[in-house]
Amino acid sequence: MTSPAPRRVVVTGLGATTPLGGTASDTWEALLAGRSGARTMAFDWVATYQLPVTFAATIHTDPAEVLSKVETRRLDPSSQYALIAAREAWADAGTPEVEAERLGTAVGSGIGGVWTLLSQWDTLREKGPRRVFPLAVPMLMNNGPAAAVSLEFGARAGAHTPVSACASGAEAIGFGLEMIRSGRADVVICGGTEAAVHPLPIAGFAAMQALSTRNDAPELASRPYDTGRDGFVLGEGAAVVVLEAEEHAAARGARVYAEVASVGMSSDAHHIAAPEPEGAGAARAMREAVERAGLSATDIVHINAHATSTPVGDVAESTAIRRAFGADADHMPVSATKSMTGHLLGAAGALESVFTILAVANRLAPAAINVDDLDPQIDLDVVHRTHRELPSGDIAALNNSFGFGGHNVALVVRSA
Repeated sequence: MTSPAPRRVVVTGLGATTPLGGTASDTWEALLAGRSGARTMAFDWVATYQLPVTFAATIHTDPAEVLSKVETRRLDPSSQYALIAAREAWADAGTPEVEAERLGTAVGSGIGGVWTLLSQWDTLREKGPRRVFPLAVPMLMNNGPAAAVSLEFGARAGAHTPVSACASGAEAIGFGLEMIRSGRADVVICGGTEAAVHPLPIAGFAAMQALSTRNDAPELASRPYDTGRDGFVLGEGAAVVVLEAEEHAAARGARVYAEVASVGMSSDAHHIAAPEPEGAGAARAMREAVERAGLSATDIVHINAHATSTPVGDVAESTAIRRAFGADADHMPVSATKSMTGHLLGAAGALESVFTILAVANRLAPAAINVDDLDPQIDLDVVHRTHRELPSGDIAALNNSFGFGGHNVALVVRSA
Protein backbone atom coordinates (compact mmCIF):
# COMPACT_ATOMS: atom_id res chain seq x y z
CA MET A 1 0.00 0.00 0.00
CA THR A 2 1.51 3.32 -1.08
CA SER A 3 1.54 6.36 1.15
CA PRO A 4 -0.59 9.29 0.02
CA ALA A 5 1.26 12.16 -1.64
CA PRO A 6 2.03 15.01 0.78
CA ARG A 7 -0.28 18.00 0.67
CA ARG A 8 0.91 20.70 -1.67
CA VAL A 9 1.42 24.03 0.06
CA VAL A 10 1.08 27.30 -1.82
CA VAL A 11 1.76 30.95 -1.09
CA THR A 12 -1.32 33.17 -1.28
CA GLY A 13 -0.16 36.30 0.57
CA LEU A 14 2.99 38.37 1.02
CA GLY A 15 3.80 41.15 3.47
CA ALA A 16 6.91 43.06 4.51
CA THR A 17 8.25 46.19 6.12
CA THR A 18 11.93 46.63 5.38
CA PRO A 19 14.74 49.13 4.83
CA LEU A 20 13.57 49.42 1.22
CA GLY A 21 9.84 49.97 1.71
CA GLY A 22 6.82 49.76 3.97
CA THR A 23 5.20 46.94 1.97
CA ALA A 24 6.27 43.83 0.12
CA SER A 25 5.48 45.36 -3.28
CA ASP A 26 7.36 48.58 -2.50
CA THR A 27 10.33 46.55 -1.27
CA TRP A 28 10.39 44.43 -4.43
CA GLU A 29 10.14 47.53 -6.62
CA ALA A 30 13.04 49.18 -4.79
CA LEU A 31 15.06 45.96 -5.05
CA LEU A 32 14.59 45.84 -8.81
CA ALA A 33 15.55 49.52 -9.00
CA GLY A 34 18.85 48.67 -7.29
CA ARG A 35 18.33 50.95 -4.30
CA SER A 36 20.28 50.55 -1.09
CA GLY A 37 18.52 50.64 2.27
CA ALA A 38 21.74 51.44 4.14
CA ARG A 39 21.96 54.93 5.60
CA THR A 40 23.78 56.90 8.29
CA MET A 41 21.99 56.51 11.62
CA ALA A 42 20.54 59.79 12.89
CA PHE A 43 20.38 58.67 16.52
CA ASP A 44 21.98 60.52 19.46
CA TRP A 45 23.22 57.26 20.90
CA VAL A 46 25.62 56.69 17.99
CA ALA A 47 27.80 59.54 19.30
CA THR A 48 27.00 58.85 22.95
CA TYR A 49 28.50 55.37 22.76
CA GLN A 50 31.15 56.30 20.19
CA LEU A 51 30.09 53.38 18.00
CA PRO A 52 32.68 52.37 15.41
CA VAL A 53 29.91 51.76 12.85
CA THR A 54 27.59 54.70 12.26
CA PHE A 55 25.20 53.33 9.64
CA ALA A 56 22.65 50.55 9.21
CA ALA A 57 19.79 49.49 6.94
CA THR A 58 17.12 51.06 9.11
CA ILE A 59 13.39 50.59 8.64
CA HIS A 60 11.93 52.62 5.77
CA THR A 61 8.51 53.35 7.27
CA ASP A 62 8.06 54.30 10.92
CA PRO A 63 5.60 51.85 12.55
CA ALA A 64 3.90 54.83 14.19
CA GLU A 65 2.64 55.77 10.72
CA VAL A 66 0.85 52.42 10.44
CA LEU A 67 -0.05 51.26 13.96
CA SER A 68 -2.13 52.87 16.69
CA LYS A 69 -0.51 54.56 19.68
CA VAL A 70 -1.68 51.73 21.91
CA GLU A 71 -0.05 49.15 19.66
CA THR A 72 3.28 50.97 19.52
CA ARG A 73 3.16 51.42 23.30
CA ARG A 74 2.43 47.76 24.07
CA LEU A 75 4.56 46.02 21.45
CA ASP A 76 8.33 45.85 21.10
CA PRO A 77 9.49 47.03 17.66
CA SER A 78 10.10 43.41 16.66
CA SER A 79 6.41 42.65 17.26
CA GLN A 80 5.36 45.89 15.59
CA TYR A 81 7.18 44.96 12.40
CA ALA A 82 5.74 41.43 12.45
CA LEU A 83 2.19 42.68 12.92
CA ILE A 84 2.51 45.18 10.06
CA ALA A 85 3.84 42.52 7.69
CA ALA A 86 1.27 39.95 8.79
CA ARG A 87 -1.64 42.33 8.24
CA GLU A 88 -0.41 43.09 4.75
CA ALA A 89 0.10 39.40 3.92
CA TRP A 90 -3.36 38.49 5.22
CA ALA A 91 -5.03 41.22 3.18
CA ASP A 92 -2.95 40.23 0.15
CA ALA A 93 -4.23 36.65 0.56
CA GLY A 94 -7.79 37.93 0.41
CA THR A 95 -8.49 37.51 4.15
CA PRO A 96 -9.11 33.75 3.98
CA GLU A 97 -12.06 32.28 5.84
CA VAL A 98 -10.62 29.50 7.97
CA GLU A 99 -11.58 27.93 11.28
CA ALA A 100 -9.45 29.21 14.16
CA GLU A 101 -8.35 25.67 14.99
CA ARG A 102 -7.07 25.25 11.42
CA LEU A 103 -5.07 28.51 11.39
CA GLY A 104 -1.52 28.64 12.73
CA THR A 105 1.35 31.07 13.09
CA ALA A 106 5.13 30.67 13.06
CA VAL A 107 7.19 33.83 13.38
CA GLY A 108 10.91 33.57 14.03
CA SER A 109 13.31 36.10 15.53
CA GLY A 110 17.01 35.80 16.18
CA ILE A 111 17.36 38.34 18.98
CA GLY A 112 13.80 39.25 19.97
CA GLY A 113 12.77 42.23 22.08
CA VAL A 114 16.20 43.72 22.72
CA TRP A 115 14.86 47.29 22.78
CA THR A 116 12.38 46.46 25.52
CA LEU A 117 14.83 44.36 27.51
CA LEU A 118 17.55 47.01 27.65
CA SER A 119 15.30 50.05 27.99
CA GLN A 120 13.50 48.44 30.94
CA TRP A 121 16.83 47.51 32.50
CA ASP A 122 17.78 51.19 32.30
CA THR A 123 14.44 52.09 33.91
CA LEU A 124 15.03 49.63 36.75
CA ARG A 125 18.52 50.97 37.45
CA GLU A 126 17.60 54.63 37.21
CA LYS A 127 14.06 54.73 38.63
CA GLY A 128 13.51 51.50 40.55
CA PRO A 129 11.25 48.46 40.16
CA ARG A 130 7.95 50.33 40.48
CA ARG A 131 8.63 52.16 37.22
CA VAL A 132 9.25 49.03 35.14
CA PHE A 133 6.50 48.71 32.53
CA PRO A 134 3.94 46.00 33.46
CA LEU A 135 4.11 44.53 29.94
CA ALA A 136 7.91 44.40 29.87
CA VAL A 137 8.12 40.61 29.94
CA PRO A 138 5.52 39.92 27.20
CA MET A 139 7.19 42.60 25.09
CA LEU A 140 10.73 41.27 25.40
CA MET A 141 9.88 37.60 24.85
CA ASN A 142 11.18 36.09 21.61
CA ASN A 143 7.73 34.61 21.06
CA GLY A 144 6.08 38.04 21.43
CA PRO A 145 5.78 38.56 17.64
CA ALA A 146 4.23 35.11 17.07
CA ALA A 147 1.84 35.74 19.96
CA ALA A 148 0.87 39.16 18.57
CA VAL A 149 0.10 37.66 15.16
CA SER A 150 -1.80 34.77 16.73
CA LEU A 151 -3.93 37.18 18.77
CA GLU A 152 -4.55 39.43 15.79
CA PHE A 153 -6.00 36.65 13.64
CA GLY A 154 -7.32 34.27 16.29
CA ALA A 155 -4.97 31.49 15.21
CA ARG A 156 -5.40 28.42 17.45
CA ALA A 157 -3.64 25.64 15.55
CA GLY A 158 -0.36 26.74 17.15
CA ALA A 159 1.85 29.80 17.57
CA HIS A 160 5.52 28.94 17.16
CA THR A 161 8.82 30.81 17.33
CA PRO A 162 11.90 29.25 15.76
CA VAL A 163 15.01 30.91 17.19
CA SER A 164 17.96 29.94 15.01
CA ALA A 165 19.80 33.23 14.51
CA CYS A 166 19.83 34.33 10.87
CA ALA A 167 18.00 31.19 9.74
CA SER A 168 14.97 31.87 11.99
CA GLY A 169 12.64 33.36 9.37
CA ALA A 170 13.29 30.62 6.83
CA GLU A 171 12.89 27.97 9.51
CA ALA A 172 9.53 29.48 10.45
CA ILE A 173 8.35 29.09 6.85
CA GLY A 174 9.59 25.51 6.87
CA PHE A 175 7.70 24.99 10.13
CA GLY A 176 4.55 26.38 8.53
CA LEU A 177 5.00 24.00 5.61
CA GLU A 178 5.21 21.02 7.95
CA MET A 179 2.21 22.19 9.99
CA ILE A 180 0.05 22.04 6.89
CA ARG A 181 1.53 18.80 5.58
CA SER A 182 1.06 17.08 8.93
CA GLY A 183 -2.61 18.05 8.94
CA ARG A 184 -2.40 20.39 11.95
CA ALA A 185 -3.47 23.43 9.94
CA ASP A 186 -4.87 24.50 6.58
CA VAL A 187 -3.41 28.01 6.67
CA VAL A 188 -0.28 29.30 8.43
CA ILE A 189 0.91 32.90 8.74
CA CYS A 190 4.68 32.62 8.97
CA GLY A 191 7.89 34.57 8.58
CA GLY A 192 10.50 36.44 10.57
CA THR A 193 11.12 39.75 12.27
CA GLU A 194 14.03 41.65 13.82
CA ALA A 195 14.53 45.04 15.45
CA ALA A 196 18.15 44.96 16.57
CA VAL A 197 19.44 48.32 15.33
CA HIS A 198 20.42 49.14 18.89
CA PRO A 199 23.76 50.17 20.43
CA LEU A 200 24.47 46.83 22.08
CA PRO A 201 24.07 44.51 19.04
CA ILE A 202 25.94 47.02 16.89
CA ALA A 203 28.79 47.18 19.40
CA GLY A 204 28.80 43.39 19.74
CA PHE A 205 28.84 42.68 16.01
CA ALA A 206 31.50 45.36 15.54
CA ALA A 207 33.65 43.76 18.25
CA MET A 208 33.45 40.50 16.26
CA GLN A 209 34.61 42.45 13.18
CA ALA A 210 31.46 41.20 11.45
CA LEU A 211 30.17 44.62 10.33
CA SER A 212 31.30 46.71 7.40
CA THR A 213 33.02 49.92 8.51
CA ARG A 214 32.36 51.98 5.36
CA ASN A 215 30.95 54.87 7.39
CA ASP A 216 31.66 57.31 4.58
CA ALA A 217 29.60 55.42 1.99
CA PRO A 218 26.83 53.31 3.60
CA GLU A 219 25.05 52.61 0.32
CA LEU A 220 28.22 50.92 -1.00
CA ALA A 221 28.96 48.92 2.14
CA SER A 222 27.06 45.69 1.52
CA ARG A 223 29.14 44.01 -1.18
CA PRO A 224 28.42 40.26 -1.34
CA TYR A 225 30.99 38.34 -3.38
CA ASP A 226 33.01 41.48 -4.17
CA THR A 227 36.73 41.46 -3.40
CA GLY A 228 36.24 44.66 -1.38
CA ARG A 229 33.65 43.27 1.03
CA ASP A 230 34.46 43.91 4.67
CA GLY A 231 31.42 42.74 6.60
CA PHE A 232 27.64 42.86 6.65
CA VAL A 233 25.31 45.83 7.12
CA LEU A 234 22.88 45.41 9.99
CA GLY A 235 19.24 45.68 8.91
CA GLU A 236 15.81 45.53 10.49
CA GLY A 237 12.24 44.73 9.50
CA ALA A 238 9.90 41.81 8.95
CA ALA A 239 8.54 39.62 6.19
CA VAL A 240 5.54 37.31 6.35
CA VAL A 241 3.92 34.86 3.96
CA VAL A 242 0.53 33.19 4.08
CA LEU A 243 0.92 29.48 3.38
CA GLU A 244 -2.16 27.52 2.45
CA ALA A 245 -3.01 23.94 1.58
CA GLU A 246 -3.48 23.87 -2.18
CA GLU A 247 -6.96 22.41 -1.96
CA HIS A 248 -8.01 25.08 0.54
CA ALA A 249 -6.70 27.86 -1.70
CA ALA A 250 -8.37 26.34 -4.77
CA ALA A 251 -11.73 26.02 -3.01
CA ARG A 252 -11.86 29.75 -2.39
CA GLY A 253 -10.37 30.74 -5.74
CA ALA A 254 -7.28 32.31 -4.21
CA ARG A 255 -4.50 33.89 -6.27
CA VAL A 256 -1.36 31.77 -5.89
CA TYR A 257 2.18 33.16 -6.15
CA ALA A 258 4.09 29.89 -5.98
CA GLU A 259 4.41 26.60 -4.16
CA VAL A 260 6.72 26.03 -1.20
CA ALA A 261 7.77 22.55 -2.18
CA SER A 262 10.15 21.52 0.61
CA VAL A 263 12.58 22.46 3.33
CA GLY A 264 16.01 21.04 4.11
CA MET A 265 17.71 21.57 7.47
CA SER A 266 21.02 20.63 9.01
CA SER A 267 23.53 21.85 11.57
CA ASP A 268 27.30 22.28 11.35
CA ALA A 269 28.34 21.49 14.94
CA HIS A 270 31.52 23.36 14.04
CA HIS A 271 31.69 26.82 15.67
CA ILE A 272 29.32 29.21 17.43
CA ALA A 273 29.76 31.88 14.76
CA ALA A 274 32.03 30.78 11.90
CA PRO A 275 30.62 28.67 9.05
CA GLU A 276 32.02 25.20 8.47
CA PRO A 277 34.60 26.01 5.76
CA GLU A 278 33.94 22.93 3.59
CA GLY A 279 30.21 23.65 3.50
CA ALA A 280 29.22 20.08 4.37
CA GLY A 281 26.19 20.95 6.50
CA ALA A 282 24.91 23.70 4.23
CA ALA A 283 25.29 21.45 1.20
CA ARG A 284 23.37 18.69 2.94
CA ALA A 285 20.47 21.06 3.67
CA MET A 286 20.36 22.12 0.01
CA ARG A 287 20.46 18.57 -1.33
CA GLU A 288 17.84 17.45 1.17
CA ALA A 289 15.51 20.28 0.14
CA VAL A 290 15.83 19.43 -3.55
CA GLU A 291 15.35 15.70 -2.97
CA ARG A 292 12.35 16.21 -0.69
CA ALA A 293 10.75 18.30 -3.41
CA GLY A 294 11.09 15.33 -5.76
CA LEU A 295 13.48 17.30 -7.95
CA SER A 296 17.02 17.00 -9.21
CA ALA A 297 19.74 19.63 -9.33
CA THR A 298 18.99 20.36 -12.98
CA ASP A 299 15.50 21.55 -11.99
CA ILE A 300 16.87 24.44 -9.89
CA VAL A 301 17.08 27.53 -12.09
CA HIS A 302 17.84 30.15 -9.43
CA ILE A 303 19.32 30.53 -5.93
CA ASN A 304 18.75 33.42 -3.56
CA ALA A 305 21.94 33.11 -1.53
CA HIS A 306 22.51 33.95 2.12
CA ALA A 307 25.43 36.09 0.87
CA THR A 308 25.97 38.35 3.87
CA SER A 309 29.06 40.18 2.52
CA THR A 310 31.45 38.76 5.08
CA PRO A 311 34.85 37.66 3.70
CA VAL A 312 34.64 34.12 5.11
CA GLY A 313 30.91 33.50 4.89
CA ASP A 314 30.54 34.23 1.19
CA VAL A 315 33.33 31.83 0.24
CA ALA A 316 31.90 29.14 2.53
CA GLU A 317 28.49 29.40 0.86
CA SER A 318 30.03 29.26 -2.60
CA THR A 319 31.90 26.13 -1.57
CA ALA A 320 28.70 24.62 -0.17
CA ILE A 321 26.71 25.29 -3.35
CA ARG A 322 29.44 23.64 -5.43
CA ARG A 323 29.58 20.73 -3.01
CA ALA A 324 25.82 20.28 -3.26
CA PHE A 325 25.39 20.60 -7.01
CA GLY A 326 28.78 20.28 -8.68
CA ALA A 327 28.80 21.30 -12.35
CA ASP A 328 25.02 21.83 -12.25
CA ALA A 329 25.69 25.01 -10.28
CA ASP A 330 26.94 26.54 -13.54
CA HIS A 331 23.30 26.85 -14.59
CA MET A 332 21.96 28.32 -11.33
CA PRO A 333 22.03 32.15 -11.40
CA VAL A 334 22.66 33.38 -7.86
CA SER A 335 21.12 36.56 -6.42
CA ALA A 336 22.59 38.37 -3.42
CA THR A 337 19.81 40.66 -2.23
CA LYS A 338 21.45 41.66 1.05
CA SER A 339 23.50 44.04 -1.10
CA MET A 340 20.38 46.26 -0.96
CA THR A 341 18.48 45.26 2.18
CA GLY A 342 21.38 44.70 4.52
CA HIS A 343 21.19 41.72 6.86
CA LEU A 344 17.88 41.49 8.73
CA LEU A 345 19.16 38.67 10.97
CA GLY A 346 16.10 36.64 12.09
CA ALA A 347 13.96 38.25 9.37
CA ALA A 348 16.48 37.71 6.57
CA GLY A 349 15.39 34.20 5.60
CA ALA A 350 11.74 35.24 5.48
CA LEU A 351 12.41 38.35 3.40
CA GLU A 352 14.63 36.44 1.01
CA SER A 353 11.93 33.76 0.73
CA VAL A 354 9.57 36.54 -0.38
CA PHE A 355 12.16 37.59 -2.97
CA THR A 356 12.54 33.98 -4.14
CA ILE A 357 8.75 33.61 -4.44
CA LEU A 358 8.54 36.82 -6.46
CA ALA A 359 11.52 35.83 -8.60
CA VAL A 360 9.74 32.60 -9.53
CA ALA A 361 6.38 34.32 -10.02
CA ASN A 362 7.90 37.06 -12.20
CA ARG A 363 10.53 34.86 -13.88
CA LEU A 364 13.23 37.32 -12.87
CA ALA A 365 16.36 36.92 -10.74
CA PRO A 366 17.26 40.30 -9.20
CA ALA A 367 20.75 41.65 -9.71
CA ALA A 368 23.03 42.43 -6.79
CA ILE A 369 24.52 45.89 -6.44
CA ASN A 370 28.06 46.80 -5.38
CA VAL A 371 29.65 43.80 -7.08
CA ASP A 372 32.36 45.68 -8.94
CA ASP A 373 35.14 43.10 -8.74
CA LEU A 374 33.85 39.55 -8.35
CA ASP A 375 36.02 37.54 -5.96
CA PRO A 376 37.73 34.78 -7.97
CA GLN A 377 37.15 32.43 -5.01
CA ILE A 378 33.40 32.70 -5.68
CA ASP A 379 32.78 29.93 -8.19
CA LEU A 380 29.16 30.89 -8.93
CA ASP A 381 27.09 32.59 -11.62
CA VAL A 382 26.41 35.73 -9.58
CA VAL A 383 23.64 37.93 -11.00
CA HIS A 384 24.91 41.51 -10.97
CA ARG A 385 24.62 44.67 -13.06
CA THR A 386 21.50 43.41 -14.88
CA HIS A 387 18.59 41.20 -13.78
CA ARG A 388 18.37 37.72 -15.24
CA GLU A 389 15.26 36.33 -16.90
CA LEU A 390 14.28 32.87 -15.69
CA PRO A 391 12.90 30.14 -17.96
CA SER A 392 9.24 29.64 -18.75
CA GLY A 393 7.35 26.51 -17.76
CA ASP A 394 7.55 24.71 -14.43
CA ILE A 395 10.60 26.07 -12.59
CA ALA A 396 12.09 25.79 -9.11
CA ALA A 397 14.37 28.01 -7.05
CA LEU A 398 16.26 27.67 -3.79
CA ASN A 399 16.56 30.08 -0.88
CA ASN A 400 19.51 29.64 1.50
CA SER A 401 19.62 30.84 5.11
CA PHE A 402 22.42 30.16 7.57
CA GLY A 403 22.75 31.30 11.19
CA PHE A 404 25.24 31.62 14.02
CA GLY A 405 25.37 28.32 15.85
CA GLY A 406 25.61 26.36 12.60
CA HIS A 407 21.93 26.46 11.58
CA ASN A 408 21.33 25.69 7.90
CA VAL A 409 17.95 26.03 6.20
CA ALA A 410 17.16 25.69 2.49
CA LEU A 411 13.70 26.18 1.00
CA VAL A 412 12.58 25.10 -2.47
CA VAL A 413 10.01 27.31 -4.21
CA ARG A 414 8.24 26.03 -7.33
CA SER A 415 6.13 27.86 -9.86
CA ALA A 416 2.41 27.45 -9.28
